[in-house]
Amino acid sequence: MLPCNVIVQEKVAGQVEVSAVDPAASMQAIENSTLNEIALEIRARLQKVIEAL
Repeated sequence: MLPCNVIVQEKVAGQVEVSAVDPAASMQAIENSTLNEIALEIRARLQKVIEAL
């Protein structure tokens, strides 16, 4: 289970901000290369989705 929290909030009326917790940064303390690779892939996917909004 990776921390993949996504936050959607309205900062100003009609203006929405979307952000996400960086799963790769969250997994740095865990010494598991396979999990780290997955976290990097999830980071890239989340970033791509947010940028497409």
